[in-house]
Amino acid sequence: MAKTQRLALLLVRLLAFAATLSAAVVMATSHEKASLFTISFEAKYSQTPAFKYFVIANAIVSVYGILVLFLPSESLLWRLVVAFDLVFTMLLNSSISAALAIAYVGKKGNTYAGWLPICGQVPRYCGQVKGALIAGFIALIIYMALLLHAIHTVLDPLLLKKT
Repeated sequence: MAKTQRLALLLVRLLAFAATLSAAVVMATSHEKASLFTISFEAKYSQTPAFKYFVIANAIVSVYGILVLFLPSESLLWRLVVAFDLVFTMLLNSSISAALAIAYVGKKGNTYAGWLPICGQVPRYCGQVKGALIAGFIALIIYMALLLHAIHTVLDPLLLKKT
């Protein structure tokens, strides 16, 4: 039974790694040139600090995700994984929140600030950003589940010893 649980956890962590890596790569490769009348402009992820933060956060969590895969199951370092899972889940949460806010402004604009929506002019760029945000949101959900599992795994033996 323990080997089955270890294999399932390994597969879920591998899926989380794939989601964070794909979110970072898709966002980092998002760019498109467009022209409006005689004005030419280019939309890139690197022009927005929130999108840069999203890429960096997902890259950091990807590195963490691959390192945890090589951690032996008998190691006492698994107790630290709970803390790291919490930190990296919150990092993913904050990065996707910031990126979603900017993506919403890019899609809908802000009439009060005078910002026009840009997705009509650069639809491929907006599609890539949308794909990266979906992958990031999937990664966030997986990391939340992994966090709950890690908390349960670490606290369960502690609770059993007290009774």
